[in-house]
Formats: sequence, structure tokens, C-alpha cells
Amino acid sequence: MNSRLTTFAVVLTACSHVLAETDNPMSLAEGRVVLGIELQTRFEFRDNNFDFNSAAGTINDDSWLLNRLRLNVKVQPTPWMTFFAEGQDSQEIGSQRPDRPGALGAEGDNTFDLRQAWFELGDVKSFPLTLKAGRQVLLYGDQRLIGPLDWNNISRTFDAAKLRWHGRDGLWVDLFTSSVVVPDRGGFDESNWNSVFSGLYAHIPTLELQDTELYVLHLRDTNLGHAFFTFGTHLKSQPEALGSWDYEAEFAVQTGRAGGRDLRAFASYVEGGYTFDHPWKPRVGLEYSYGTGDGNPADGDQGAFQNLFPTNHLHYGLIDAFSWSNLHDVALHLSVKPMAKLTTSLEFHVFWLDDTADTWRRANAATPVRAANPAASNYAGSELDLTVAYTVCDSFRVMAGYSHFFAGDYLAATGASSDADFLYLMTNLKF
Repeated sequence: MNSRLTTFAVVLTACSHVLAETDNPMSLAEGRVVLGIELQTRFEFRDNNFDFNSAAGTINDDSWLLNRLRLNVKVQPTPWMTFFAEGQDSQEIGSQRPDRPGALGAEGDNTFDLRQAWFELGDVKSFPLTLKAGRQVLLYGDQRLIGPLDWNNISRTFDAAKLRWHGRDGLWVDLFTSSVVVPDRGGFDESNWNSVFSGLYAHIPTLELQDTELYVLHLRDTNLGHAFFTFGTHLKSQPEALGSWDYEAEFAVQTGRAGGRDLRAFASYVEGGYTFDHPWKPRVGLEYSYGTGDGNPADGDQGAFQNLFPTNHLHYGLIDAFSWSNLHDVALHLSVKPMAKLTTSLEFHVFWLDDTADTWRRANAATPVRAANPAASNYAGSELDLTVAYTVCDSFRVMAGYSHFFAGDYLAATGASSDADFLYLMTNLKF
């Protein structure tokens, strides 16, 4: 206990020191060289998250510790040239699961490897076009289609080249081509250029009311038989543009070939919220998410929405049992800030499958929860998520969460139907 208190005191002292400094203590050579470090540790306990069966203990009904260290350096010798490199070490400690990333649900070990290494050319003050090339994070919109999946202990990056045109008042347009980096526990993480992900993405501030984003995305994967387009738009209200009200929505359609079959699919998301005039800033929101399923897996048509490269953990329950495919999700959001540094939130989701002839897919948009059963009810269950986050200082944050999944009729019709629990405690130190 004394060692824990000592560690916490050291963190508080470091926070106070950083806040007291006028300049970043890790910034050198008049800001031309900036060093960075991030240490994240998360304890997790999961029960019945994978089989929904309390009668059979599995290696996933367990607790473990996830530890992640990132070290980076940013060098900017001139205003029009920037270099960035980041290494990452990810470890899963104390679990019964395999140490290989993705094996039987494991986040796994990935000893110190290259997470990012990119350069950027251009100075928007002189010319509106910039180029960013190398291993990098791609993050767009609400991360429902493209995100770093930073909840995962290894996370996600791309080997990519991106051109950005910078307009006025926050207007920008990106043109990119990329390949996702695949973790390799025993070797160097590399992308597989048999899978190429490209896109045109535009961010358009609209009349000070909302941000409007338009995109065209293309995925070609010769190994999986994919060659399809995703066309969509993402809308989000500007802060306080509607007073206490806010809204967000996204709509996407897909066409082409997926898994060697003709693809016609659709996904949507809408949310509205209201923040009360109170010192605690209580907000209530109502959300609906929908992704088409495939009504006949045996024919030549694919109707299931392809979720691409999302951060699904943010959206469809923290137990991570769903993706933006074959889904109806109605969610109630409640949040308050009792203190400036403390945020608490409660979410309640109710889930249905769009089509029981299709697979129920987990948050990775690939792993099935159960085999399809067209005769079963499409009510999958509901989930309660409670989270608490406390910002000790700008550099140190503590988060805790508890989730409970109430098993629905679909699980009962297809096998075991026990409720599931998930508990976590996470700290993040970043300079």
C-alpha cells in the first residue's frame, strides 16, 4: 500500500511541476524537438463475455492486466517539414489466454515495435496543400468507420500517404491511400498491400450550425475478395449552436463486391441530446444505430454492412459484443460533471439483430457470437454501462467502469444465455 501511495504522490508532484512550467519541459531546441511518453495500465475482469455461459468456465472468464508504453519524438527543423516516430510496447499480463494478438479474444503481447513513423511536408500559412506519408494514425468522423481503436492495447495504425487541402474556417479535404498494419508478436509489424484502403474525405463547416463531412471510401482486399465503395456523410452540431440541444448523425451506403459476392448495404446513426443549465452539466441523449444484415448467406448477394476499420468500443456497449453490422441499437445516454475534473456517465443499450439469418458479429466486425439461426427471435439483449473518469492533471487520468449484459431471447434460442459482466480500472500518464 505504501508503494502505491508513493507512486501516486510522485504522479501528483510531476503533474504540479508540469502545470507550473511555462514551457513544455520535454520540448528542446526552441520547440524544434519534442519528446513524448505515454504509460497506460488497465486491469480487466470479464465473466461470460464470450460464451454467455456461466456453467462452463473458459480462459476468457478471467482477469488480467494490460500494460502499454509509448515513446515518441517529433522533429520540426523548419515550419514546412515535420518528422515523427513512435515506438510501442504492449503486454497482457496474468491471463490464461494465448499471448498472440487476436487469438481467442486475447489482446496479446507485442514487444517494442514501430507504431508510427511519418513525415509531413507543407506550411499552410504559405500554401494550402500538405503531404503526410509513412506509418500513421487515421481518424475520421466519429470513428464508426475509420479510427485508431485505441481502447485495444495494441491499437491500429496504417502505412499511408495523405494529401490535405486546407481551406478557410476549418474547411479541409483529404485524399489518402493506405494499408492497415498487422501486429506480429514474433517479428516486425507490417502492412499487407494485398489489402488497400483509400478514400476522399471532406470536412465542411456549415453556417456555424454544424460540421458536415462527406466521404468516398474504397477497400480492395484480394485475399478476402473485397472490392467495394462506401459513400457517406457525417453531421454534427457545433457546440451551443442550438443552445442546450445537440445532434449528430451518419449515413453510409456500400456497393461493389464483398467476399466475392455483390454488395448492397446500408448503415445509419442518429442522436439527439439536451444539456441542462446546472453546474453539474447533466446531459441526456437518445441514440439509434442501424447496420444491415444479410438475409440469405447462400445466394450471390451480400447485404451485411462492412464495418471497415472502426473504433466500435466507443459506440455499441463496452462489453464489445456488437459492431455496426446486422444491428439495431437503441441507447440512452446520461452524463454529469459533479466536479470540473470528474465525469460520470451511464448508458443503457437495447440490441436486436437486423436479420437472424446472418451472423451476430462482435466489435471486431468479424468474430461470430453465435451461429446464425433464422428461426430465433432477433432480440439479442441489453447492456448497462457505468463509467467514471477523473483527471488528476493534464498529464494523468484515472478511469473505472462496470458493464452488465442482460441476455436476450436470441441467446436463449441458440444455446446458453447467462448474463455477462465486465469491470475495469485504467490509469493513463502522458507527457
